[in-house]
Amino acid sequence: MTDNAIETVLRRDRWIVGGAIAIIVALAWAYVVWLADDMNMGGMDMTGYRMIPAGIGIMLPADEPWRAIEFAWVFLMWTVMMIGMMTPSAAPMILMYARVGRQWQAHGRPFAATGWFAAGYLLAWTGFSLVATCLQWLVERAALLDSRMTLASNLIGALVLIAAGIYQWTPFKDICLVQCQSPLMFLMRHGGFRDNARGSLMLGFRHGGYCVGCCWLLMALLFIGGVMNVLWIALLALLVLLEKLTPVGRWVARAAGLASGVAGASLLVSSLP
Repeated sequence: MTDNAIETVLRRDRWIVGGAIAIIVALAWAYVVWLADDMNMGGMDMTGYRMIPAGIGIMLPADEPWRAIEFAWVFLMWTVMMIGMMTPSAAPMILMYARVGRQWQAHGRPFAATGWFAAGYLLAWTGFSLVATCLQWLVERAALLDSRMTLASNLIGALVLIAAGIYQWTPFKDICLVQCQSPLMFLMRHGGFRDNARGSLMLGFRHGGYCVGCCWLLMALLFIGGVMNVLWIALLALLVLLEKLTPVGRWVARAAGLASGVAGASLLVSSLP
């Protein structure tokens, strides 16, 4: 295949992969908006009840224990939400993977499909979603979560804000953020591209693991503004994008950490007797 032919195929593949990413993200956000609208219930007073994020208006008494089906719906909510929030920041890495894969295949070298890498990345966030679901169950059982899935305790909310603010300045945050900011550096440090499905899946999972390490406490802030507050979700997703995809991402992270810490300290003072 000539160089011009290869470049034509690469451009086509970029459009296909980019389009697939855009569709997945759009569907995820549409689902989140649908759930949020259902949770709102037209502004009804939900005192004494909790909504199950299923999009079909299911309510249960607040003191009733979770059922398996409720755990499944909450897990699905977190998984789809993480796909919508985190996939855009992984797009450069996925697109680069697709480009190199096509180049290798054009020269007769084996290469695993890009879908395996993307699946590994999303698998890491699916694991995080399972942990978040368990955490939400514990917080719910402790009566610290209101009907809007927002922390009902200002003291706990203040501590979460302060913890998130401090984490933004830690060396571990720096290490994870660097791995997420530079796809090429990440590949060089972890053995490069893979020519088999399992290797590609695990490489994507490792990349997703660094992204989880970078953003896990930011995701805890969803409990501050409301797990189903679409504007709050969008603002956190934008912060993640700015951190990972801009040259000043590290300073964005530190500025966000400072703002979170100040907000937490202010809330802590106001919540003290």
